[in-house]
Amino acid sequence: MTEAPGAGAAGEAVLGVSRSATGRRWVWREGDERAGLAIAQRLEVPEIVGRLLAARGVGVEAATDFLEPRLRALMPDPSCLRDMDAAAGRLAEAVRAGEKVAVFADYDADGACAGALMVRVLRDLGVPATHYVPDRIKEGYGPNAPAIAALCDAGARLIVCVDCGISAHQALEAARGRADVVVLDHHKAEGPPPAILATVNPNRLDCNSGLRGLCAAAVCFMAAVALHRTLRKAGFFASRAEPPLLDLLDLVATATVCDVMPLTGLNRALVAQGLRVMARRGRPGIAALLEVAGVKDAPTAYSLGFGIGPRLNASGRIGESDLALRLLLEEDPLEARTRAESLDATNRRRQEVEAEVLGSALAMAEMQVAEGRPVLLILGEGWHPGVVGIVAGRVKERFNRPALVAGVSDGLAKGSGRSVPGLDLGAAIIAARQAGLLETGGGHAMAAGFSFRAERLEAVRAFLEDRLARAAELPDAAALVLEGTLSVAAANTTLAEQVARLAPFGTGNEEPFFAIRRARVVRADRVGKEGGTIRLFLEGEGGGRLKAVCFRAKEGPLADLLLRSRGLPLHLCGALRAESWNGEVSACLHVQDAAPA
Repeated sequence: MTEAPGAGAAGEAVLGVSRSATGRRWVWREGDERAGLAIAQRLEVPEIVGRLLAARGVGVEAATDFLEPRLRALMPDPSCLRDMDAAAGRLAEAVRAGEKVAVFADYDADGACAGALMVRVLRDLGVPATHYVPDRIKEGYGPNAPAIAALCDAGARLIVCVDCGISAHQALEAARGRADVVVLDHHKAEGPPPAILATVNPNRLDCNSGLRGLCAAAVCFMAAVALHRTLRKAGFFASRAEPPLLDLLDLVATATVCDVMPLTGLNRALVAQGLRVMARRGRPGIAALLEVAGVKDAPTAYSLGFGIGPRLNASGRIGESDLALRLLLEEDPLEARTRAESLDATNRRRQEVEAEVLGSALAMAEMQVAEGRPVLLILGEGWHPGVVGIVAGRVKERFNRPALVAGVSDGLAKGSGRSVPGLDLGAAIIAARQAGLLETGGGHAMAAGFSFRAERLEAVRAFLEDRLARAAELPDAAALVLEGTLSVAAANTTLAEQVARLAPFGTGNEEPFFAIRRARVVRADRVGKEGGTIRLFLEGEGGGRLKAVCFRAKEGPLADLLLRSRGLPLHLCGALRAESWNGEVSACLHVQDAAPA
């Protein structure tokens, strides 16, 4: 049904495409076909499923857990996380004493989900929990001393920082002698944790849990499991029902996907189970978001990443910083719908602001690429700090270089960066701050935040270009990795459903891309808002028909090729998905690239 690379073919361009419409070379994903066949035989699954698993490094023994991820099999003891027992013990003490607890959350999707999860856990146990989300522009990221002091003034005896706090040594001093502090974070640590009661972070230097790929919401879920266990041992649930923790996994799944965590191991089980919880639409806030995002079928990881995620993130980018968290806590469906519509409107405003910045940033990036810069560092006066991270991601995608984009206000450049695989941007940013070049800076391998005085631009640029010099060796566009080639006739619903067995897809488990060889465009038209999507109907030379769609195709060489090649044979590549419409299921190719045949 599919043609896969043969022996010695790994270096060859698939279908001879060395430069596609988007400037990319099509290459085979390397894999062990014999291992794939062994998986297929052992698990009694189609050969294509076995081959796709083997290509992702999944062995025979791990294949069952990969295809059927279960928390029972993959969830470790929460106590494997350093300081977890101390955190759970202090949380349990607050529950038994009815103390007021404040949850300090970050303003992105992971922070909103982690904050909502922790507040919900505590309130379900009878704790009067409140929440606080800092304003991105006025306060910046993470705990700050005035906010911590204000929470203490309001009566908090325990402050739980979620998705932040690992580096907030000075700010958390404001709680000393007034409230205990527990940090539930996942960001990269530079040195010892703050001098507080407990810091639970799989990325702290002295944590040997092996769970470095967890998002903050997942860390909070493990803390909730540990808290319930502690209370259970103390007989707390002897006279009251124990709230169901699994119902919280829709929040964990959303955060895991939106924070671009690897969908392997425990994360895979958390997201798979979370999607099943979400399909019931029992949380009014999530249900309302799915409605405004137009998700009618059972949600997928794609629904989270491209439907829910941008709307949750819009709150912290250019709107009310805590709107997303309040929506996720809302229990009234009507009020949830109102807040979801507000987030949707905020997201549309975010798109407008982003578009204004993106055009200028791409033009500046193109000049830097022409100069041979390995790292793209782009500044703009007055650029909104809430969109620079998204713009950095777009620049990185276009030029296949680490990209850092910052807005300048009062001489301070404040921005975000995005990197490419194999180049640790977070470590470079931390080193630049430690070298005295940055005012603030931190992050992880693929993303980082920073600020510096604008007059230090060239010094910062030189430092990053030295630290990330290997970026100069990268091609202008990242290669597009394909699993095999298909005729139009072979790209059918059966194959799409077989491929879907490897879902959820995301970082660490990329959705398989196939090349459709020598397809003819019978019909192509623009659909959607402002015509940014192209709908296609394909026909194969040897027969067969296939629907296709190409998003984010308002302009550019790919859009031009698809619209102007009617009747001419094309090689197209993308993800093959089984989609339901009016009760009928059919295959649809989500086009990522194309080239003349």
